[in-house]
Amino acid sequence: MFSDSATVHVLLVDDDVRLQANAKDFLEPYGCKLSSLGDGRGIEEALSRISPDIVLLDVMLPGEDGFAVLRKLRAASRIPVIMLTARGNDTDRIVGLELGADDYLPKPFNPRELLARIKAVLRRISPDASGGPEPDAGGIISAGPVSLDCRLQKLRAGSASVDLSITEFR
Repeated sequence: MFSDSATVHVLLVDDDVRLQANAKDFLEPYGCKLSSLGDGRGIEEALSRISPDIVLLDVMLPGEDGFAVLRKLRAASRIPVIMLTARGNDTDRIVGLELGADDYLPKPFNPRELLARIKAVLRRISPDASGGPEPDAGGIISAGPVSLDCRLQKLRAGSASVDLSITEFR
């Protein structure tokens, strides 16, 4: 289970209505609130409206595929993303990870494994997992003239600013 004080908001982007229902039924008793989209068209609006903690993104979506949606996500956000796909070839997994996905889970999957992967990804990106300083309400950690924007994964020193990769941020 997740911390009693915090609900983890999961955004599932998948056109499989049965998977959406099953994921909701399984994850909610473990402290997750699940919102769903059937395709990637409304993802920007959903991110701003519901502020999810993590996105579960299907590769094979109607319209834009999951890789195109991931590219848009990474251009605007550092939100953790777990890619889901029925295609199990290595190339898809590698492309997803190279585009910035935090993890990759082939379908069909065990719901317990999905929950474990959600926890693992959130644990890795959590600022308090390292025992380091906590960000302020705006997601900023400051030390003298240097600040780290945890939401944008951006390091600032004076007027200089650097976008950090996921590995650099960790």
